[in-house]
Amino acid sequence: MDLGIKNKVAVVFAASKGLGKAAALALANEGCRVAICSRDSENLKKAESAITQATAAQTFTQVVDVSDKDQITEFINNVAAKWGSVDILVNNAGGPPVASFEQSKDDEWLKWYEITFMSVVRAVKASIPYMKKNKWGRIINITSSSVKSPVENLIYSNSIRMAVVGLAKSLSIELGPYGINVHNVAPGYHMTDGLERIIIKKVEAGQKREDVLKAWTDNIPVRRIGEPQDLAAMITFLASDLAGYLTGTTIPVEGGNYRGVI
Repeated sequence: MDLGIKNKVAVVFAASKGLGKAAALALANEGCRVAICSRDSENLKKAESAITQATAAQTFTQVVDVSDKDQITEFINNVAAKWGSVDILVNNAGGPPVASFEQSKDDEWLKWYEITFMSVVRAVKASIPYMKKNKWGRIINITSSSVKSPVENLIYSNSIRMAVVGLAKSLSIELGPYGINVHNVAPGYHMTDGLERIIIKKVEAGQKREDVLKAWTDNIPVRRIGEPQDLAAMITFLASDLAGYLTGTTIPVEGGNYRGVI
């Protein structure tokens, strides 16, 4: 099936592993030119190698700290300078730590506001001039199922990611006339480093790893924990021409674990 995105320029943040890497690989498989970034240069090299070995895609990499405005802007502009465009933007960042509200600290709130919310603001602001020029664009933010149903002891994620949802809905209205569609994808339990941090906390509290995984799995209607490629498939669809009449959505990708009707 032709998704209509061959040769589009896709920028994926925090793509050296996990959900970001899976998204970059899926877009590369559809013929996109893919630019990826990460703070970790070694993992970034490994991710680029995995993409080039698995696909014929052109790639571009740059070390970027998503809490740094100048680094985000430079990355986007470097991609545009190399390939003449930015068509697809996938916003991603490492998730906030496990913490309850009473454990939270002012400096941590500010840190994760910069990483989780302002990184999206800055990447979008740098990208939309190129998308407007082409009258086509896709902005897809990787959030969390916590925006649909708060997760215990993830106070930073539960709170700050909601701002990303509000931003995306507002952007979908502002940018729709320019052919730019905006979405959030809300992953649930996927086997990533972020999920591993939660498991470790539960083990430290006295639970057994296998019991934690079984409890989660038994509660998910499809009876399995997700893999990064499950989310990547949704991102690729939303980036495609097939999803051209969709915008402003927040789509859970969590095996039916979210029980709400809206």
